[in-house]
Amino acid sequence: MEDRIPEHLETVEAKSFNLLQADQIWNLFRRVVTLAGILLAAVLAFLFIDAVLGLFPWTRLLATRLFDFFIDPLRTIGTDILDYLPNLGYLLVIVIIVRYLITMLHALFGAINKKRITFSGFDPEWAWPTYRLVRLLVLAFGLILAYPYIPGSDSAAFKGVTIFLGVLISIGSSSIVSNVVAGYSMTYRRAFRVGDRVRIGETVGDVIEQRLLVTHLRTLKNEEVVIPNSVILNGEVTNFSSLEEENGLILHTSVGIGYEVPWRQVEAMLLLAAKKTPGLITTRDPFVLPTSLGDFAITYELNVYVDDATRMTALYRSLRYNILDVFNEYGVAIMTPAYERDPEEPKVVPREQWYAEPAVAPASERKSKPELKGELDEA
Repeated sequence: MEDRIPEHLETVEAKSFNLLQADQIWNLFRRVVTLAGILLAAVLAFLFIDAVLGLFPWTRLLATRLFDFFIDPLRTIGTDILDYLPNLGYLLVIVIIVRYLITMLHALFGAINKKRITFSGFDPEWAWPTYRLVRLLVLAFGLILAYPYIPGSDSAAFKGVTIFLGVLISIGSSSIVSNVVAGYSMTYRRAFRVGDRVRIGETVGDVIEQRLLVTHLRTLKNEEVVIPNSVILNGEVTNFSSLEEENGLILHTSVGIGYEVPWRQVEAMLLLAAKKTPGLITTRDPFVLPTSLGDFAITYELNVYVDDATRMTALYRSLRYNILDVFNEYGVAIMTPAYERDPEEPKVVPREQWYAEPAVAPASERKSKPELKGELDEA
């Protein structure tokens, strides 16, 4: 066998596209041959002992009973199998019905997910979660129907083991059940979808996977955070992406400017910074909101509209850099909370130092002050 079989196994491995490994098939074959050899040796040993004991009068009765010791259990098992055949038929019918019912449900919810079948008020994204829930109910109902026909289901030992397992599951799965319920609750209340940018607690990131027990987020630092669904259900969820296409998401940033600077100039400079920021919605105008009149400065909040929440970080970067450039260009200092008195010179960066080494000025940024003043007047 070792000379002939391995060369054929390599052919089987190639035809199966390496799904079946030759060494695995050979090991399985060797185990089968070994088991067959053990069974054959046991049968030969039994026949030898039975023949030897039958040669002597004082052990002939033992030889007769020795044969019955092995045949009676086999006879009993065979009889029980024959008696169980009607119940086995019921089980097969139940299994076939449950299987085809699940297949039909899979096809139905698959069509709903692909929007081939639509129902009023039923979101296509609910298709697969609902299918899993209905499938669980169908399997539970099938198990209830099949329980009386399971071998030994009416015995006290079977009932005791079932009760013991039920108690263990109920004690150890409380957190699992709460997370599963939370997962379905979030699915049907449309808290977020895969791909949305959300804030859950102190974590801000994009939803990359939503499971029954946990939700996976990719943070802005490219970290994967796994949050239990029960924690999400009991906390506050901020979804930045749910209304971005309909109304646009508002990004806002604040600056503190002294009272000596005219508020109209500050508003014009902030709007100019927004105009210079690419990627914002041009169909909706940005606006400036004075949020507070502090002891030493006025806090102005610039609000702009975007239609892609996943670009929040990049847009905030560009927007704030443009604010710094515009305020430095027009010599307006942005105040700090530690302000005590007016400095001898304004705390601004002169234009000629904007691109101090090793920074390199791009060609698009090489504008003269009169050109920037014209843009300010236009804004």
